[in-house]
Formats: sequence, C-alpha cells, structure tokens
Amino acid sequence: MRDLIHSILAVVLSVLTPSRPGKHSAAYLAEHPTPKPLVNPWSRPWSGPSAAEVREVFRPADATLQLRACSVEELERRYAAAFAAIGVDYWQSTAGPDYSRRSAGVAA
Repeated sequence: MRDLIHSILAVVLSVLTPSRPGKHSAAYLAEHPTPKPLVNPWSRPWSGPSAAEVREVFRPADATLQLRACSVEELERRYAAAFAAIGVDYWQSTAGPDYSRRSAGVAA
C-alpha cells in the first residue's frame, strides 16, 4: 500500500513541479558556458634570468670588494641594483627580522 501511495505522490509531484533542464541538454549548456581550461605554468618557457646570470650577481667581479664587511641592508641594495641591471625585479623587504647583530659583527 505504501508503494502505491509513494508512486502516486511521485507522479503528481513530478507533474506539478517545474522541471529544470538536464545537464546535457542544449538549454542547460547555453546557460552554463564551459569554463576556460587552466593554463599550465610549465607549458611556457622560463622567462627569468639564467643560472649563470644569477651567479654573476652573487659573485662580485671586483675581487677587492669585501661583502662580509657590508651590512645586510647594503647587501640587499647591491643585489637589487645588480638584478635591476639585468632586468629582474628583486623583492626587497624593509620590514623584517632584526639584522643589527650581523651588521655589528656578532655571530648568530
């Protein structure tokens, strides 16, 4: 008896409620356009500097330059200037850890 009542209610409700288009119908696909595929970052060639260019930045050409005597801030400015010369934006943070001990010559 319950099965009969259930089937009758299902038929009545399916007739009375408005139906939405199925996911594979033309109406549904017109309302919901297909999303663009994600672009894989590995599919395009490397746009940054080569390893040799970066090595040149961190190894000074001038042998008399004493980088260990420089403060961290001065080193950051030198690196930023060297990277800017080869066309790379070098992220430089002014707010960060306290490097006053290294610039004072105290080993961490």
